[in-house]
Amino acid sequence: MNSLHPPINRYRRLKTTYSDNPVLVIDTDASHEDLLNAAQQRLCAANNLLETLYCMCFQQADVKDIPNIINALYLLTQDGCELLEVAKFKVNNKN
Repeated sequence: MNSLHPPINRYRRLKTTYSDNPVLVIDTDASHEDLLNAAQQRLCAANNLLETLYCMCFQQADVKDIPNIINALYLLTQDGCELLEVAKFKVNNKN
């Protein structure tokens, strides 16, 4: 996690946003528990997808599905890591 860019504004845009106008943001004023739960949800979903892929027979897989799977894993893990970063920042800067 990169703590060189701490949350400054209340709403921190996700790095996975593809446009200059952020649609998905992290509310840095959210409770620590809510941030951790959201991070856990995304990271567990990514983990479950990886487990499914590990158990699959790759002879049945279609090559054109690989970019879709990678994109889903990227979005889930990146968002989860950013949520953890905000939660960690909140704990380290608690008064």
